[in-house]
Amino acid sequence: MSVMTLPLPSRLIRCCAIAAVVAIAACAPSRRAPAPVAPPPPPPAPLAANPLDRDLPTYLKLPGLAPGVPVRVGIILPFSASSQGTRALAASMMKAAELAMFDSKNRSILLMTADEGNGGAAAAAAARKLLAQGAEVIVGPLFGASVAAVAPVARDRGVPVLAFSTERRVAGDGVYLISFLPQNEVTRVIDYAAGQGNHAFAALLPQTAYGDVAGQAFNSAVAGAHAQMVDVERFAPNTAAVMAPAARIAQSGADAVLIAQGGSLLKAIAPNLAFDGASGKMRLLGTGLWDDPSLVRESTLEGSWYAAPAPHADDGFAAKYRTAFNQSPAQLASLAYDAVSLVSLLAAGQPYHRFTRDALMDPNGFAGVSGIFRFAPDGTSERGLAVLEMQPGGPVVVSPAPITFQRPSG
Repeated sequence: MSVMTLPLPSRLIRCCAIAAVVAIAACAPSRRAPAPVAPPPPPPAPLAANPLDRDLPTYLKLPGLAPGVPVRVGIILPFSASSQGTRALAASMMKAAELAMFDSKNRSILLMTADEGNGGAAAAAAARKLLAQGAEVIVGPLFGASVAAVAPVARDRGVPVLAFSTERRVAGDGVYLISFLPQNEVTRVIDYAAGQGNHAFAALLPQTAYGDVAGQAFNSAVAGAHAQMVDVERFAPNTAAVMAPAARIAQSGADAVLIAQGGSLLKAIAPNLAFDGASGKMRLLGTGLWDDPSLVRESTLEGSWYAAPAPHADDGFAAKYRTAFNQSPAQLASLAYDAVSLVSLLAAGQPYHRFTRDALMDPNGFAGVSGIFRFAPDGTSERGLAVLEMQPGGPVVVSPAPITFQRPSG
């Protein structure tokens, strides 16, 4: 789902209605209950040279909308991308956005679409088109390069962007990443392992963009947990290349190792670690890439921990989507549902002043089918994730996902 091609697990479609701890089936967006949270102050808001701050006669209007200024939402997705799979994803995300609009029962919302194409200049042109139609918030685009192209166009008009990219570098200055970021998963599982007594950490990271991101998060998380980093090994993403790095990790003296890899390569790494003497003395740790039914029968992963959304959290959204469209949602479709639900939640404010930085960065966050999330001052998102343990009958939650960002008193 971005220019940084990050592999994503099947259950990353778990985000759904922005609802404040309500029944999943209702999918009614709502704010979290206020809590005395005091995060660091955000950076100064980006300056808009030509702000969209009032309704104009030239802006798009359609019959049947509620009286008053419509909530014009620009949606940028790769509808005409060269990849058939990408086009199918865009279509599914658009359906999810429409579903969120209908579920909100807000007759003031007007969804306006533009084509991201294959990214870059096409996305910038799409943003200009939507802004000329009066969009006061942009949902999308999908690719990191597209977000980078859209950002200055939207910033010039003071319009926030709720993007689906996983590239952290494109966040900030009015761009908010509503996607699942691997940094959250790495931090969550490292913090949990440190809390369970692990103190010497190692990492096995693929030589990919995902491995780079996971490695940076690993360094920060180990330091934040006041633990020791004893080894980091990189490997080319193929089965033959994992043996030597795995052997070095097995002999490193670490009592926990993060493996930022899933699928068939993970099935090759875990037995190699066991063969080299790591079995029984080293806790294996993983990211959401491990949230994969095909790994259930991998005996060498038993007892391992990984961070992911709560199991079955997306079932309500998937069922509602199938009822509406007679098909299952694509991966990431629920992110579009989330974004439009969040827009609906904030739509009651003054036109062209409702999607402010303060509103989007509510420190209490928002809750959806995948759990709570909030935006950080740098435009990335923080999510509440569970920690699961691999067991013969399937993953079992050993640390539930939090339901609030409020820290316990005392």
